[in-house]
Amino acid sequence: MATLIILIVVALFLAAILTGGYNEQYLDRVKQNWLWDWITTVDHKKIGILYLIGGGLFFAIAGLESLLIRIQLMFPNNKFILGDVFNQLLTMHGTTMIFLVALPVLFGLMNVIVPLQIGARDVAFPFLNSLGFWLYFAGGLLLNISWIFGGAPDAGWTSYATLALNDFSPGPGVNYYVLGLQIAGIGTLISGINFLVTIINMRAPGMTYLRLPLFTWTTFVTSALILFAFPPLTAGLFMMMFDRLFETNFFATNGGGNATVWQHIFWIFGHPEVYILVLPAFGVFSDVISTFSKKRLFGYHSMVFAVVLIGFLGFMVWVHHMFTVGLGPIANTIFAVATMAIAVPTGIKVFNWLFTMLGGRIRFTTAMLFATGFIVAFVMGGVTGVMLAVVPADLQFHDTYFVVAHFHYVIIGGVVLGFFSGFYYWWPKIFGTFLDEKWGKWHFWLFYLGFHLTFFPQHFLGLFGMPRRVFTYEAGYGLELNNLLSTLGTFLMTAGVFCLVFNVLRTVIKGQQAPGDPWDGRTLEWSISSPPPEYNFAQVPQIRGLDAWWLEKQEGNDRMPPAEPLGPIHMPSPNYLPFVMTLGFFISGLGFVFHSIEVGFLGLAVVIVTLYVRSFEEDHGYHLHPKELEEGVNGS
Repeated sequence: MATLIILIVVALFLAAILTGGYNEQYLDRVKQNWLWDWITTVDHKKIGILYLIGGGLFFAIAGLESLLIRIQLMFPNNKFILGDVFNQLLTMHGTTMIFLVALPVLFGLMNVIVPLQIGARDVAFPFLNSLGFWLYFAGGLLLNISWIFGGAPDAGWTSYATLALNDFSPGPGVNYYVLGLQIAGIGTLISGINFLVTIINMRAPGMTYLRLPLFTWTTFVTSALILFAFPPLTAGLFMMMFDRLFETNFFATNGGGNATVWQHIFWIFGHPEVYILVLPAFGVFSDVISTFSKKRLFGYHSMVFAVVLIGFLGFMVWVHHMFTVGLGPIANTIFAVATMAIAVPTGIKVFNWLFTMLGGRIRFTTAMLFATGFIVAFVMGGVTGVMLAVVPADLQFHDTYFVVAHFHYVIIGGVVLGFFSGFYYWWPKIFGTFLDEKWGKWHFWLFYLGFHLTFFPQHFLGLFGMPRRVFTYEAGYGLELNNLLSTLGTFLMTAGVFCLVFNVLRTVIKGQQAPGDPWDGRTLEWSISSPPPEYNFAQVPQIRGLDAWWLEKQEGNDRMPPAEPLGPIHMPSPNYLPFVMTLGFFISGLGFVFHSIEVGFLGLAVVIVTLYVRSFEEDHGYHLHPKELEEGVNGS
């Protein structure tokens, strides 16, 4: 409690110094500050940018962790980073990349683009949208300050019980894991619900389900997966928190608990999580390949069917992570067959992307390079996934570097390349400027070659018997060359990321202005100015078919037909309560990490008071009037 009071006093002093001191005009100055604008914003486009910034920050941290891991494994018997610190790096790299980078950066794209693609002026619940971001960021912050206060978690990104319980992890490290992910997970869950409601209820007139762009379709299925996958994780984290803080015995075997239950709970969430990550990337590739091939997406309806089927099967296969647990031949066989079945809808999608490009007028922009590079990488990841679905083979591959290679081919080959493709594709729409294509291509080639050089040799490391999660190995077992190549590949990937950072900084300083439709796009977001106005559409558009904007351009129209007369537009007001509520969750989490029950409940009290204030808040937003919209109409 004393530490918390000291931190609050220091924060108040800093706030006073940075804002010119406390006086009668203090609150007015704060409200005029740019930082206040971003803290209180409920604009889905700004929240999308916040997700991109937050994900970028955690990507830098997790990338540095991976670099340190690979430097340690560069040579046999290396002593650069040993033992517990290596375990912490390994745990934090996996946890940060999966929970704080991969999904949040895709949430950034979804937040900005999905309302534009369906012709909406905002998401369904702007307040919840803001709360979702701040909870995600607070959870990530709580997890990562473990490096500064008290030691980072070191039980692996899956935190298997009983290793993660007090007997084997007595420090606060796993507490950070449990509470950080709990807070971030609540944010993800409410954001997923928000996207579901938005897509169901806020589509423009004529935008039927079978006219939705593929990125919106994949966002829809992903949000449904979040709705069903995150509650089991939330329940599991609560149970582990109670085992650690209050000495219950849900998973503690010496108290009658069952450690295998944690594995079931984790993978009931964990396997759909793979599809939660990769499905939006599929949507990005579909939109990018269609635009830069100048063709309608081949087999649109089968693509939609494949997305839904992959989402469904994604829930049916979690046990393939547990073939070695000993669940018996019948359970193993059922889940092996279900796993292999996913290859069918995935194959449909790959062939449809190839047929879309066939005969098209392809432009190899940076976004298109990432999209085509993905197909090769993801097919390799899919093939090794089928190999791991064969139970006898999995018994050999399990816990070797073969699994590490497969996993990274799926996640980096699918999700990261997908994000980069979408980032270059939609950057002009989000910021109104172009990223430099020359630096973009340097980024692609360095990252892509580095990616294959890093992870392709790891298949052989696994086949040669190198276990995962080890911090060293002996010379003379044929592991030296592949480990060296793998580390060199990591340096190449890092160089590629530096090209991206340079490109972004260069563009921010002197970027070329982008028009509303810079790529000759097909979907609705390209029909308005870049960046979009606050209200997105001065008049909600009337949708007349698939690829709505392309359809209008083919008929000689330079704007979408309106579905309503020009009139006042209702907009939500900025709100500081999501930030305050998140602050309460953060304080509470920090208190429970250090077993300070009074601080934990103090934070929860802040949350409850904020909920009470919100319940009685009477803010009906504001209206933009037709005169203010004339410029927007002319620009759209």
